[in-house]
Amino acid sequence: MKRLTLALLVVAVPALAKAPAKTKKEAAKTQTVTVEPKSGSAITAKATVTEKGKEITFKLDVEKAPPGEHAVHLHERGDCSSADGKSAGGHWNPTNAPHGQWGHDGHHMGDIGNFTVAADGKGTVTLTTDKWSWGTGETNDITGKAIIVHEKVDDFKTQPTGNAGGRIGCGVIGIANPNPTPTKK
Repeated sequence: MKRLTLALLVVAVPALAKAPAKTKKEAAKTQTVTVEPKSGSAITAKATVTEKGKEITFKLDVEKAPPGEHAVHLHERGDCSSADGKSAGGHWNPTNAPHGQWGHDGHHMGDIGNFTVAADGKGTVTLTTDKWSWGTGETNDITGKAIIVHEKVDDFKTQPTGNAGGRIGCGVIGIANPNPTPTKK
């Protein structure tokens, strides 16, 4: 019996030592941003920013927008105070890349892309990326950037704006976790 117990211990102890430690799943951080109308538009929109692991998902849902193709970009300043949205500055471009299309050679970090607004004034665009960070203070941090919905489609060529026209909506991405839970020491 002693040999059997000893044999079980010899087999069981190394197996337990190799078992992966159970880790607590990191909760996704989410923020909903209200995008307000600019330049006399009637647009209403909500952007949802979610960080899970190393990826950030940006989803924009618009209503009451003019039907057709529209561009959406992140702009350098989280300032939507002007009636035309120009207080948000230019496209967010921390790498000084040429303007272009996301996923292709050369694009600004804020070049999210185009989306279609249907005849009922509704449209959605979603982008998931590991190129952005949120609340890190790094050059790729989206905190404090403005979400700008443009009146026209982005041609992905014209520098530095894509010839996307006026700014019909503006909202600001806040900090990732404004009320973090204190860690116990």
